[in-house]
Amino acid sequence: MSTPMAAEVFPVGEHLADELDARGWTQVDFAEILGRPAQFVSEIISGKKEITRESAAQIAAALGTSVEFWLNLQDSFFLWKQAQDSRTRESLDAVKTRARLRELAPVALLRKRGFITSSDLVGQSEEVLHLLGMQTLEEEPTIRFAARRSNADEAVTVTQNAWVACVKASAGDLKVASYSRDRLRELAEQLSAKARNPEEFAAFQAAFAEAGVKLIYVEAFPGGKLDGCALIVDGTPVIGISGRWKRLDKVLFTILHETAHVLLGHVSEDAGVIIDDLSEESHDEEREADQLASELAISGALPTVPERPSFAWVQTQADKLCVHPITLIGRLQNDHLLSWKTTLVRDAPSVTEQLAMWKGIVSA
Repeated sequence: MSTPMAAEVFPVGEHLADELDARGWTQVDFAEILGRPAQFVSEIISGKKEITRESAAQIAAALGTSVEFWLNLQDSFFLWKQAQDSRTRESLDAVKTRARLRELAPVALLRKRGFITSSDLVGQSEEVLHLLGMQTLEEEPTIRFAARRSNADEAVTVTQNAWVACVKASAGDLKVASYSRDRLRELAEQLSAKARNPEEFAAFQAAFAEAGVKLIYVEAFPGGKLDGCALIVDGTPVIGISGRWKRLDKVLFTILHETAHVLLGHVSEDAGVIIDDLSEESHDEEREADQLASELAISGALPTVPERPSFAWVQTQADKLCVHPITLIGRLQNDHLLSWKTTLVRDAPSVTEQLAMWKGIVSA
């Protein structure tokens, strides 16, 4: 809570003049007491000279007060005078607004990515409010979503919340069919087979649109630690993908993980941030989504891994399971059946270029 500013504050020189009058001392008398020239006292009283720490100590010693008393009187007057200046007030208000905007969103990054286009403070404020679905800067953002994050035991960050808001904004104009859970489930079961060809990722957005789901790519924000999210906007499921890890199997699993949240009913327009907070219920839902995503990614039983698996062996097993070799490798790594340091991941395909072909996306 801010301290109320007095209606009027008087210069420290006037307080000193009153003290001298009360004692019946002239300025010359006081200058002699201080061991200073008479002009020194005259300039303080007239406001031409500021009181320094040294002179405040001398005045305090002469008048039996504290040093802080005179320094505080001077600071109070200067602050009051500054507060009366309209340009200063406008400047300070602008500072407060910029600080609040930065509390709400990474403004510079959003401008770089094109989600904020205005260069003036008023325009930026309006765009941030619109992006976050807020009416005033005093509110707190309330976007509701499930999210796959690498910092699941921490509160949702400003950067993460802004990324989800950008997913929501990017989904706005994307046209999709009416949502069908059956069609989405059928598509999810086919996705790993489609992903055997990395080029197929470019067609995923259109395939999800046929099932009534908006699949959106917004390039990962630096430090965002978000792989993807799922939310409901005006009754339509929206899945956001950041492509943070780029590798085919990791992007595929994120898509299936967020799809699992939708299929399992973990997201709704009435729910809060139900995934990746500190509640046991949320961790249960996260594990449930992981389990379904794993089943959708590879439906058959995993092969027994030989002591020294070769890429030829991986290729053969992947063909049997109808998945891309890196999808099988990633699953074996995740289940600790294959070392994270295996050379089998060498030259693993990236699908970043394919994600960038989706409509309605904004990336650097």
